[in-house]
Amino acid sequence: MRTIDYTPLYRTIVGFDRLANMIDSAAKQETGNGYPPYNIEQLSEHEYVIELAVAGFGDNDLDVQVQENVLTVSGKRESDDSEPRQFIHRGIAERSFERRFHLADHIQVRDARLENGLLVLRLEREIPEAKKPRQIAINGKSGAKLISGSKTKAA
Repeated sequence: MRTIDYTPLYRTIVGFDRLANMIDSAAKQETGNGYPPYNIEQLSEHEYVIELAVAGFGDNDLDVQVQENVLTVSGKRESDDSEPRQFIHRGIAERSFERRFHLADHIQVRDARLENGLLVLRLEREIPEAKKPRQIAINGKSGAKLISGSKTKAA
């Protein structure tokens, strides 16, 4: 696996070191087994959907948590040993998993539902009023004083 060195970027950007660390840790996590498969779809500028293929898992087998901008989806299926099953072919894994998604600032998980073997998570970016762009008045011509080169009439 190739490691990317972000040091040159640190000379020209301020406050993005956290982003570089997130990219580094995400790259390390992607070396896993890829289970369960998932889709990430952008519905609009501020809305996203994550779909995870979780065939064989029920509501009680899945856990969705958000902590410090990391969305963690885990699944653990309790084995049903009451009736042993003999498989000719087993293509549905039903094994335990944990999948992490790093969320950008102000991304909130709005909804989680299980439908047709897919866990569907709806996310939305909600920017607080304090973080939205605002107009800054420029105190220039009307309030400025001429310091040098000003001509005044003597009374």
